Amino acid sequence: MTETEFKQWFINNFQNFEKNLNGEKTSSFHLIRKDALSKFSSLNVPTTKDEEWKYTSISPLVKHSFNVIPPKVEIASELVGKFLFDQLEHHLMVFVNGEFRKDLSKLDELPQTVEVTSLSNAIKNNHPALLNHFGKYAEDSNNLFTALNSAYTKDGAFILIPKGKVVEDPIHIIFINKAENESLVTQPRNLFIAEENSQLTIIEHYASDDEGIYFSNSVTEIYLGENTFVDHIKLQEESKKAFHIARMEVDQERNSNFSSHMISTGAVFSRNEFTTRFNGEGGESMLNGLFMIDGEQFFDAHTMIDHAKPYCNSHEHYKGILEDKARGVFNGKVMVRPDAQKTNAFQENNTILLSDDAVMNSKPQLEIFADDVKCSHGATVGKLNEEAKFYLKSRGIGEEAATAMLIHAFASDVITTIKIEALRDYLEKIITQKFNQ
Repeated sequence: MTETEFKQWFINNFQNFEKNLNGEKTSSFHLIRKDALSKFSSLNVPTTKDEEWKYTSISPLVKHSFNVIPPKVEIASELVGKFLFDQLEHHLMVFVNGEFRKDLSKLDELPQTVEVTSLSNAIKNNHPALLNHFGKYAEDSNNLFTALNSAYTKDGAFILIPKGKVVEDPIHIIFINKAENESLVTQPRNLFIAEENSQLTIIEHYASDDEGIYFSNSVTEIYLGENTFVDHIKLQEESKKAFHIARMEVDQERNSNFSSHMISTGAVFSRNEFTTRFNGEGGESMLNGLFMIDGEQFFDAHTMIDHAKPYCNSHEHYKGILEDKARGVFNGKVMVRPDAQKTNAFQENNTILLSDDAVMNSKPQLEIFADDVKCSHGATVGKLNEEAKFYLKSRGIGEEAATAMLIHAFASDVITTIKIEALRDYLEKIITQKFNQ
């Protein structure tokens, strides 16, 4: 299948998708879908000739004809339990093949007036907040995969935290894909709205327990009102035959605080686009990431921090560990606009290559149009510190154990910024198992 045929596949299958909406194609929201499909039709499939996709070829993805209507599958609660990291002390939303499963979820102890529901339910009820925020941040006029997601939007997580509300326990959202013998595509659409003086922790978790071929094309929009704190963790534990393209757009008002932690071990092909914008003074943003890939896996992180207002701080640190013939890309941009005086921005990317065949392309960028700022960026790509390894071996520690200890120390820098202790332990276990410590 060529790039043109790949695009035409989704255009031709849109009518089948409409028939699966249970009469919803007469709703006002469906006009948004049809408009997005029109934009999708007019956009070109990205190639390595496009600057933003210079090191990222989607040719492995376009070879597949994905079923746009994922089959309904039954899964046991024990499978969900494999991806939990505590004794269900948090709020839980479970999606299976893109569809919300109330029977596997746990949302019965939320604070009054806090709304946590499926996007399909918000669409059905014409929720005013949905209509006000949907597509406002993840604009789809110039992004093919966002337009595709908007056109095929059916379900996802919808969270609304009213003014002054604090949700103390994390909300854990698990997207489980089970392809079995069929190539399928799921297109989760998430909208998280935190109004002024509210607080929220979200875990966005993509997982699979089989090695099926599927394509997850997700879009997450997050709005932070004034004096709001949102902590967002994204985990990617997917099939080594899966494709994952995701976009997260964050809009921050005055004195809001946003932190992001991205941990990825899964998917044969993965691209994550993160953008956060400061719309008021005094905002803070932290983007941390850790990707650990091997075999012929590919991981791409494209980030953008938009300092549009003065007196804002941002801190970004992405780390990668690549084995075998794995390939990684980090393209991080910090934009400081003319009026954004007193900006403080830090950006760094560090990568360890554990084999001669692993490849990393790193491109940290600063675009500064203000003169009273403090900004720095940097990148390192290399092998493990031989001196440190020699020191450990001189203390009687074997080669493999010394290597595993150094890798664990390198990765733990990102893990320790996560505030949820049970989740830190869960991730530490993943690192330990992966590198045989």
